[in-house]
Amino acid sequence: MNKSVFFGALTVAGLAAGAAAASTLDDVKARGKLNCGVTTGLAGFAAPNANGEWEGFDVAVCRAVAAAVLGDPAAVEFIPTTGKTRFTALASGEIDFLARNTTWTFSRDVDLKFDFIGVNYYDGQGFMVPKELGVSSAKDLDGATVCIQTGTTTELNLADFFRNNNISYEPVPVETNAEGQQQYLAGACDTYTTDASGLAATRATFENPGEHIILPEIISKEPLGPLVRHGDNDWGDVTRWVLYALIAAEELGVTSANVEEMTTNTTNPEVARLLGTEGTLGEMLGLEADWAKKAIASQGNYGEIFAKNIGEETPIGLARGLNAQWTDGGLMYAPPFR
Repeated sequence: MNKSVFFGALTVAGLAAGAAAASTLDDVKARGKLNCGVTTGLAGFAAPNANGEWEGFDVAVCRAVAAAVLGDPAAVEFIPTTGKTRFTALASGEIDFLARNTTWTFSRDVDLKFDFIGVNYYDGQGFMVPKELGVSSAKDLDGATVCIQTGTTTELNLADFFRNNNISYEPVPVETNAEGQQQYLAGACDTYTTDASGLAATRATFENPGEHIILPEIISKEPLGPLVRHGDNDWGDVTRWVLYALIAAEELGVTSANVEEMTTNTTNPEVARLLGTEGTLGEMLGLEADWAKKAIASQGNYGEIFAKNIGEETPIGLARGLNAQWTDGGLMYAPPFR
C-alpha cells in the first residue's frame, strides 16, 4: 500500500545511480547489519511489538535476508519510511532493502531505477466503511469524503475509479496509516481506501472491528514486493533468491521444524540443492552453502510466515487466495533451484 508515484523521479533516479556503484552485498557484510526500510507501522506486516521488536510479514523477509547473508536474523536495523520518503531512502543508500508493502509498477521499475525482486503479496485496492453508513458497494460512495495516503498509487486508482463510474469524492489526505486510521475513526472521512490487506490489518486493531466492513469491490492490481536499487545485480540476486527460497521451501515441504532433518535425510535433489548439501548455489551468490537453510530455519517457509503474521488464525484474518502456492491454484511460484 502507500505506493508513491513519480515523486521526485529525477532526484531519486540520480541518487540510485550513485548509491548502486558500490556493492551492497559487500557493504552489508562489512557493516554486519542489514538496513531494511519498512512501514511506519501496519499490524501483521511491520510494526514494533510490546517489547519494541519489529515483527510482521514484511519484517520476516528482512530477517530472512539477514540470516542468509550474515547468519543472524537479528542483525537488522529497521528504518520506518512513509509513502513519500521510502524511495529516497533506498536511492540514497540510507537503506539496503525496502520491504514495505510497495506496489510493483512500470514507473517505479523503469523511471525511479529500482528492481523489484519478486512479489510476496498479491493484493488489490479496496474500501472500508462504517456499517452504520449503510453502504454495500463502492459505487454508492458518490460525494463521499475519502481518507487516502499521499504519494501513493492509491491516489491514482481512486481518481480513475470515481471518474470511470461518473461519481465524485472529496479526498482527505493523510501521511501514514496511523493517521488514516485516526481520521477515519474520528469521522473525518466516510471511507478509508488502501490495499485490501492493509484495510484488514487496520480493522483488526479497532476496538470494535465488527462495526466496519470492507466493500466487495477490488479496483486495482497491487503486486506488493521488496525492492533494491538498479545496477547492483549481485545484491538483487541475493535478495531475490532468499524470497524464492522461502516460497520454494513451502512447495517442497521444508519447514522451520523439519529443516535440520531434511538437510541430512532428503532424497529430493532440489531440496538438497536448496539446503546446500549438494551443488554450489551458495558459492554462486557469494554466500555460505547453507544460506537458504538459515533463512528458512529462522523465519519458516512462506506459508509459515503468512500463517503466523496475517493468516486466517490471526486477528488480520487473511485467506491465502492468490497468495496460495501455484499447486493450490494461487500465484506463488518459485523458479527451479538448479
